[in-house]
Amino acid sequence: MAVFERQVLDALPITIYTTDADGRITSANRAWSRFAQANGGAPWADERAVAGRSIFDAISDPAAREQIDRALTLLRTGRAPAVRWEFPCSSPEQERVFLMQVAPLHEDGHAVSGFVFSTVDITPSHQSREALIDTGIALSRTIALDRIYQEVGQQIRRAVRCDAFAIAVADDDTAALHVVHQFGYDADPAALEARLKPVWVDALANGNVTLRHGDRGLELTAPMASAEGALGAITITVDDIESPERLDEAERVLATVAAQTAAAIERAWLVRRVEHKRRLEAIGEVSAGVAHELRNPLFGISSAAQLLRFRAREDPVVEKNVGRILREVERLNRMVTALLDYGRPSALRLAPGDPDLVWDEVLDSYRGRLESRALSLRRLRAAPPARCNIDPEQLAQVLVNVLVNAIDAAPEGSDLALASTVQAHGAWRCRLTNGGPAIPPEALARVFEIFYSTKPGGTGIGLALCQRIIEEHGGTIALESVPESGTTVTIVLPPA
Repeated sequence: MAVFERQVLDALPITIYTTDADGRITSANRAWSRFAQANGGAPWADERAVAGRSIFDAISDPAAREQIDRALTLLRTGRAPAVRWEFPCSSPEQERVFLMQVAPLHEDGHAVSGFVFSTVDITPSHQSREALIDTGIALSRTIALDRIYQEVGQQIRRAVRCDAFAIAVADDDTAALHVVHQFGYDADPAALEARLKPVWVDALANGNVTLRHGDRGLELTAPMASAEGALGAITITVDDIESPERLDEAERVLATVAAQTAAAIERAWLVRRVEHKRRLEAIGEVSAGVAHELRNPLFGISSAAQLLRFRAREDPVVEKNVGRILREVERLNRMVTALLDYGRPSALRLAPGDPDLVWDEVLDSYRGRLESRALSLRRLRAAPPARCNIDPEQLAQVLVNVLVNAIDAAPEGSDLALASTVQAHGAWRCRLTNGGPAIPPEALARVFEIFYSTKPGGTGIGLALCQRIIEEHGGTIALESVPESGTTVTIVLPPA
């Protein structure tokens, strides 16, 4: 072998050696001898002293000997152009994995005169691949969001060996990105969000893994997206990526983990929505049954009270108590009607439309009520207009409910703010804010529960019905309340 060829082979990081047709070694590079000695090879495992030795003399494992023999048979008969397989090798430091490839040498382009063996260390990529498989299996078993984030964090550290990571998820109502799980960063969540927000936005806009150099090393950010829009992003910090190939592999691994995480989050949200819908349907069935049972007795009580009022018209005590009975009957009748609306809702008749046009009709109908309390409405419309699949009649029922609640809660002579926007993925979002007193946290957590009301004499069905209608539209409704800015109801509807 020429000196230059020998120098080239010895410089290669992979092991390369050749054999004749019977498996006797004819040449080997320096990497092969180092590999053989490091993995318990024969004492003659030196590239200058192996000529004429059988390849099987250096292999003590029966399974490995059988694998090589089978590979040589396939190559001699021409049934495969090359044979490759992975095999583990234990070392004091760690379990390593190698890729073996055997290719034939042809004499005069026909008969097989020998073989070329090459071995390369694929431990990092093997570990990454195993981590991705384990991540997919682990995420398929859980529907709890907190557990999903913890599992993803563990697998990221295993697959990429990062120094720090942060998982950010978009808020359902505001679409703002918030850190839900992180490791290795010293900054508090708010400061971390402020620092990483630009790279999250960039990754989501491009749809690819983005790189930038930070104070602690290289930061890689992968977007998490679905058909419905942006879900969030994952950022990791690494400082020991030694080659472009390892960097490419880290990018691929992170992108795959991000896609798996997005799918797991969507599945968890879907399961949660299905469970919530089933719960609402069960409550609705019970509510409708109770309403039917109450309607006839209430009619009887009302009729009897009316008759008693007619026969005791001159008795003020009876008149007062009969009036109280009738008022309570009327209140219960309203509740029965609301229960029937909730338990047996009308089927949606969806058609593409602009939800702001429904707001126009509602505001026009309730202008007098606003003026009676000297309330001023500041409105910002979405531009361009949104296009959503809506049932105008049922959506109007929701908007009336939230408007009346805002009017009743707002201080007389104050302002209401109504702002509509179209989000990046086409969803319509509106926010109605009043400056009234804040809803206590313990009450805010229950406002959408049926039969729960903070209003004196309220049925506790209005907001529960609103939530049901909006969710049947495929959207969300939420309330937030703070002493400084009052209470805001946010409604989001998906694009048509």
